[in-house]
Amino acid sequence: MKSGFEAYNRMMINPCLKRHVAVLGGDIAERNVFRPSALRAAADYIVTEWRRHGYEVLRDGYPVNGVRCENLSVTRLGSKDPANILLIGAHYDSVFGSPGANDNGTGVAALLEIARRFAAISPACSVRFVAFVNEEPPFFMTANMGSRIYARAARSRGDKIRLMVCLETIGCYRKEPGSQQYPPLLRLFYPRTGNFIAFVSNFCSRRAMLKAARTFRTHSDFPLQHLTGPSFIPGLAWSDHWSFWQEGYRAFMVTDTAFYRYPYYHTTQDTPDKIDYAPFSAVTDALYQTFAALAGQTK
Repeated sequence: MKSGFEAYNRMMINPCLKRHVAVLGGDIAERNVFRPSALRAAADYIVTEWRRHGYEVLRDGYPVNGVRCENLSVTRLGSKDPANILLIGAHYDSVFGSPGANDNGTGVAALLEIARRFAAISPACSVRFVAFVNEEPPFFMTANMGSRIYARAARSRGDKIRLMVCLETIGCYRKEPGSQQYPPLLRLFYPRTGNFIAFVSNFCSRRAMLKAARTFRTHSDFPLQHLTGPSFIPGLAWSDHWSFWQEGYRAFMVTDTAFYRYPYYHTTQDTPDKIDYAPFSAVTDALYQTFAALAGQTK
């Protein structure tokens, strides 16, 4: 695994990913309801990128503290089974006081790049891409969390979301021994070097997550670890996949494990220069290949 990871460190960097992170985590920087102009700028950037690739963007807005907040979505309609939906999401807000390059500029960058590549193929089922607002505190796990509002509305509409995948903080990779931390006990079962991407699910979503993990490994030998556990494990439920669990949808998170590895998590130093762009590019490519296979690419 070590030699394989080092090979990925020498691979070509995807310039689109680097540009997206530079804009979100550098030019715009901190973006939340306490900085409404920056939050709007981030939303407008995402909308512009999606429209460039021919998507029709839905902007679902709602007010919070006098600020209009928007969940943004586009859909690549399925050619054979359009009613069934593979939903891929990432939150575009950042926590108060942080520019949010990794959390979650990297998740949004991957979302944009994967959507761009899907525009050129015809999936069998529908693939929906959603940029969620208000994932970060003080809105996390509250009624104003963007994904909570979205998931409730999806259930009310009867959306047949067969799987939701949350892209959350995926730009940090380390080769130093001891660079990966865990909650108590888990350190006995997982590697202590932070050179892998992780898939994390609850028990109800385990089968779907394991299928995705097998598909990922079919298309890439990038190090992958997966975990299924109860939501009380610190960090396991800490993103937008939680909102879909609440509505009975299967969902899992893709993550570099955030604060268990990334030293700049939720700080002023979460800037674009901290991202490991070569492995981040490799992970994004592997995720695209995985999602295309899960969606039943037809051309």
